[in-house]
Amino acid sequence: VPGYGGQTASLSVLATRIRDTGRQAIVVRMPGNGTGALNADASVLNDAVNRALGGGAPSVDVIGYSAGGVVALLWARQDDGAAKARRVITLGSPYHGAKIAAGAEGFVPGACPPACQQLVPGSSLLAELDAAPVPARPRWMSLWTTDDKVVTPPESARLAGAIDVPIQSICPGERISHGQLPTNPVVTEIVLQAIGPGPLRAPTSADCAG
Repeated sequence: VPGYGGQTASLSVLATRIRDTGRQAIVVRMPGNGTGALNADASVLNDAVNRALGGGAPSVDVIGYSAGGVVALLWARQDDGAAKARRVITLGSPYHGAKIAAGAEGFVPGACPPACQQLVPGSSLLAELDAAPVPARPRWMSLWTTDDKVVTPPESARLAGAIDVPIQSICPGERISHGQLPTNPVVTEIVLQAIGPGPLRAPTSADCAG
């Protein structure tokens, strides 16, 4: 699930690596270039998951990048996604908002589209997400980088109930920007491990080889 702006190309490297393991990978295209209401994007994700399951997929894992992770959380709650996904992995997702969205809304009032408004810290949508616990299922992992200059503060990616992994906590030498999360080799290997056949576990320093 792509982030704000709906750029699917940013996920092509990760999708290719997943396909190389013999699995199908679908990058979901969001309407309005990913700047429309995140609730509507969650419905689009739901349609894509239903098509995959209806087409014979034995299970579905959802990977959300940036705002795509917020979309995944909305989907898990409003579209019974918690009962449909095996696992959800998110990369640098601003569950508690991003200061850049607040800056855009304050600097040019009216120029911040619906998704931008919903990602302002303290927005009604984020307040609703904060008020409800993360669904017990599916198992959830939130990966993020302390070098993030887009989702600020980077700790906005912390999600109660999820396996919470700042990459530098296990790989102190890694320098990963927000935009590099979907393509960084270390992150990719952690994602592949997370959606593999074994149990979902917190990564360790042994996963830093990339």
